[in-house]
Amino acid sequence: MVAGLSAPLTRLIAGLSPSRPVLIAGPTASGKSALALEIAALQGGVIVNADASQVYDCWRVVTARPSEDEMARAPHRLYGHLAADAPYSAGHWLREVAPLLTGARPIVVGGTGLYFTALTRGLADIPTIPPEVRVTADAMPLDALLADLDPETAAQIDTANRARVQRAWEVLRSTGRGLRSWQVETAPPLLPESVAHTLVFDVSKDWLLDRIAQRFDQMLAEGALDEARAVLPDYDPGLPAHRAIGAPELIAHLRGEITLEEARDSAIIATRQFAKRQRTWFRSKMSRWQPVSPV
Repeated sequence: MVAGLSAPLTRLIAGLSPSRPVLIAGPTASGKSALALEIAALQGGVIVNADASQVYDCWRVVTARPSEDEMARAPHRLYGHLAADAPYSAGHWLREVAPLLTGARPIVVGGTGLYFTALTRGLADIPTIPPEVRVTADAMPLDALLADLDPETAAQIDTANRARVQRAWEVLRSTGRGLRSWQVETAPPLLPESVAHTLVFDVSKDWLLDRIAQRFDQMLAEGALDEARAVLPDYDPGLPAHRAIGAPELIAHLRGEITLEEARDSAIIATRQFAKRQRTWFRSKMSRWQPVSPV
């Protein structure tokens, strides 16, 4: 057994073909990044980020981006390469991933289910959203955005995920067509599931809840509050980068609105709620993927 790796994961890696791409999805704090690193170290490959928060340069600790030591063990791409105010979407990500699918074997890892769906099933070629439409949407409450959606799109998206709902509203407002209508015309996928090892972490709820709490405490110990303090002067809750889980809570503490203990508890609750939504997505969209248990 590889040192530090469980017997199930060791057997899993041994069964992978070094010539095939690997896709690793999983809820936050499940251990997927560690698995990607071990695969790259043992079999070779380039680790490619598929997490919407880890693309921004303002956070490392808060978003659990790989450490400098981890990034030195294997090539990593699309981590911390964007300014906080840079526009970014699944379409941007897909365009950046495309050239990384040739050459060295890609090991795509992350928790943003939409990225994996776009990669393996294709993504609709939707026109760029005008800035004024985005500004209007930013100022609207979630309920108002939902009320304006076409029924076909509303039935297909996570209505508790503001980013997804706002994106659908913006598409409808700027193009006159619902997001679902655009998706029907999706182009062929860049990397069909059939040509890759597709792995999804399937972990017990209690195990994951404990891991989330432990990891946030570790983040605090490693400097998460210092990261938030550096962001504070430019903090803008309207930016997706600044809505990274844990960031609003730490900012609220630094502003004197809540205690650090309250920030910790709120961030852990928010992370657990996010993980629940992730698990629901994976079970719905990735039912054919190979389940992975870290223990």
